[in-house]
Amino acid sequence: MNVKLARAVRSVPAPAPAKAIRLARPGAARSGLPRKAKQDRHFVTALARGLEVLACFRTGESAISNQELAQRCQLPKSTVSRLTLTLTKLGYLIHVQESGRYRLGTACLALGSAMLTRLDVRKIARPMMLELANFSNATVALGVRDKLSMIYVENCRSAAALALTLDVGSRIPVVSSAIGRAWLAAVSDRERRAFLEQVREIDDVSWPAILRGIELALEDYHTLGVTCSFGDWQKDVNGIARAFDPGNGLPIMAINVGGPSFKLSPEFLLQVVRPRLIDLVTRLESALPR
Repeated sequence: MNVKLARAVRSVPAPAPAKAIRLARPGAARSGLPRKAKQDRHFVTALARGLEVLACFRTGESAISNQELAQRCQLPKSTVSRLTLTLTKLGYLIHVQESGRYRLGTACLALGSAMLTRLDVRKIARPMMLELANFSNATVALGVRDKLSMIYVENCRSAAALALTLDVGSRIPVVSSAIGRAWLAAVSDRERRAFLEQVREIDDVSWPAILRGIELALEDYHTLGVTCSFGDWQKDVNGIARAFDPGNGLPIMAINVGGPSFKLSPEFLLQVVRPRLIDLVTRLESALPR
């Protein structure tokens, strides 16, 4: 292993405390409202709160009560009740009469479908991603940032892989995941600083550990061309990622390769998979319409 790879397979810093990792979960949606946006006189707080309620729904959950939504949004229950009533009448939520809980409505599906249809990059990337997934016996995912999370918009698994329980629509934290760190490495300094300041304001106790992990990831991206997360997001999961600019007004995106640590060692990911991931992203950038 050369010097650069040896440095990347160093003893990784201790993962950030669970509280810091939970920042990226939809349950922390209220904290995702940028301070500057809320201070803008053109900012419509009522609309923002309604959208934050929708963002509280997590992948795999069937229905949520008003009380749970109030806790996740950090809003009064009476406010949440008015928001859920309005969202139900507009078709964005469905009220389950038997339980009194709410689930996402078909209007949300229409929005999501419209967004995914616009992402032509998924269609171009999928064959390349599947090829890499089969080669590495891993999961290969394409993601974009939303608040403090990366959302999977495409996901390919090897038939032989022990798949992670993640699919399209799943969220993972920006600060501790390889795919999130790749996004941080690719965005402008201004956008990165604004994001990190938001994270620091939410949890200044865990901030030093979070920042240390991100600084190491940025070094990896500069020297290796990928970011790494070896047990940082989940102690038994390893992954590497690379970001790219799809153009056409779309946000910075990233592709990761990951899976169980007992199947995907840091050495294998960096020595064998890394060159193929970089090549995949290079080919994808060339194939995208500009």
